[in-house]
Amino acid sequence: DGLHLGHQAVIRAALDSAAEGEGEAVVITFDPHPVRVLSPQNAPRLLASLPHQIQILGGLGVKNLLVIEFDREFADREAEDFVRDLCRVPVARICVGENWKFGRGRRGNVELLEKLGAELEFAVSGIPILKIEGSAVSSTRIREAVAAGDFEVAQKLLGRPYTVLGTVIEGRKLGRTIGFPTANLTVHSEQLPPTGVYAVRATGSGDSWTGVANLGYRPTVEGGKTKRLLEVHLFGLEHDIYGEDIEVEFVKFLRPEKKFDGVDDLKKQIATDAEAAQAAFE
Repeated sequence: DGLHLGHQAVIRAALDSAAEGEGEAVVITFDPHPVRVLSPQNAPRLLASLPHQIQILGGLGVKNLLVIEFDREFADREAEDFVRDLCRVPVARICVGENWKFGRGRRGNVELLEKLGAELEFAVSGIPILKIEGSAVSSTRIREAVAAGDFEVAQKLLGRPYTVLGTVIEGRKLGRTIGFPTANLTVHSEQLPPTGVYAVRATGSGDSWTGVANLGYRPTVEGGKTKRLLEVHLFGLEHDIYGEDIEVEFVKFLRPEKKFDGVDDLKKQIATDAEAAQAAFE
C-alpha cells in the first residue's frame, strides 16, 4: 500500500532486470487489501486506492499490472501453488522485499522462492529493507505521519508528495451562491490528514490547479454531521468536473475547521482562506 520508496526499490529492480533481459516487468498487487479480508476490524485506511496506484505506477514507468482478487479462498492457497501458477508464463526473475511473506500461514519467503526458482528456472532478488532516519520505510509510518499532518515525513518515505484521489460528486452547491464554487470529493478510502483548511494542488484530466480545501464536517451548514467531507475550491476552474477523478496534494495547513454564526461570516472567512492559500504558492 502506498508505493513508497521501499516498494519502488523492488519495482526498480524488476524494471532493470526486464530491460537487461529484453523482457517485460509486471507488478503484482492484491485487491482488496489482505487485511480487509483477514482482519476487517483492523483494516487501515489506504495510502493509495487501486485507481490511484495505477496512476502512480504509470509515473514509475510500469506498463503491466496484475491485480489478483484477494479472498478467503485465495488466502488459503499454499505458497508453492501460488508460485507455480505465476510460472505458467515464462518468468525470468521474481523481485520481492527480503522479508516478504506469502501463502497460507505466511509460509512463503525468499528462501522458498529460491528453492522453487532452482526447479522452475527463475532467479530471485530479495531487496534489502530500506531505512530512513534509522527506521524501516513502511506504510504504517506514512499513515501515522499523514494522520498527524506531517507531510514532510510522509514525502520523505514516499519519495513524492502525499496525495489522495477522489471522485467529484454533486453537493448542495452552496459555494456557488456565495461566490466560491467547490468540488466535493468522495475519497477512495485513502488516509486523510487532520480536519481543517488547507492550501492544495490538484490535477485531473490533464489540467492542474492550486486552490483551498476544507476537510471536515462543515458545521456551519451541516450542523456537525459525523462523516468528513473534502471540498476544494480550485482557482481558475471555470467548468464542471462532476464524475471526474482528481488528485489532491495538501500543501499547507491554514487553520482548524470552526463553526461560524452564519453564511455571511463563512463567506468572509473563505475569502481570507483563499488569499492565504494563494500566498502559499507565491
